[in-house]
Amino acid sequence: MTNRILIAEDEDRIASFVERGLRSNGFITTVVADGESAYQEAVSGAYDLLLLDIGLPKVDGFTVLRRLREARVSMPVVILTARDSVRDTVAGLESGADDYIAKPFAFEELLARVRLRLRSDGSGTADATILQVGDLSLDLRTRRASIDGNTIDLTAREFLLAEVFCRHPDQVLSREQLLSQVWGFDFDPGSNVVDVYIRYLRKKLGPDRIQTIRGMGYRLRTN
Repeated sequence: MTNRILIAEDEDRIASFVERGLRSNGFITTVVADGESAYQEAVSGAYDLLLLDIGLPKVDGFTVLRRLREARVSMPVVILTARDSVRDTVAGLESGADDYIAKPFAFEELLARVRLRLRSDGSGTADATILQVGDLSLDLRTRRASIDGNTIDLTAREFLLAEVFCRHPDQVLSREQLLSQVWGFDFDPGSNVVDVYIRYLRKKLGPDRIQTIRGMGYRLRTN
C-alpha cells in the first residue's frame, strides 16, 4: 500500500521542496494552498497524513485542525510553520496536532517524522526503524548510532547526514543533494558545511567509511 499525503502549504518553494522529496520516497502527494481547500480535502478520507502550514490564507491552520478534530477526522497531522515559539507549539498540539516542525527544516527530519506518525497511526506500510550498512547501525527511533554494537555519539545534524548515506549505500551523493536533504530548503549552495560535517563523521565512524569521489561528491562504502 502506498501512503497518500496531503500537503497544505501556500509558499510554492516550500511546497515543491516537500512534494519532490516525498514523491522520491514513494509517497503519493496532493498540494493545496489555502485552509478551506485543506479542510475539504482532509475530510474526504483519501489521505493517510496531513502536513499543515499554520499561516494559510482564507482559513489558518489552527482553525483547520480544530475543525478536523471536531469532525472526528483522526488521521495524523504534522504542523509546518515558521512560528517556533512555545505558545504556538502548545497551541498546535492542544488543537490536535500529532507533531510539529519549525521552518527551516531538513527534509530528512521531516521524512522521519512522517514515517513515525504513519507507523504510530497503524496506516503506514512496515518501515524498518534500524538502518544497517555493514557494521554501522542507525536506530531511527532512538536516534542512536553504533558500530559493532558500540554506541557512537552523534549530534542531531551528524545523525541526519549519516542517515542520508545509509539510505543510499554505495551511491554517490553530491554536495547539493546532501545540503538539500540535511540542511533544508534554505541552504547556501556555496557553503562548505557538508565538507565540515563529513570530516566530523569520519572522525567518529572511521576515516575510510565515507569516500570522496572527486568532482562528484561522497559515497558511503559498504565494504
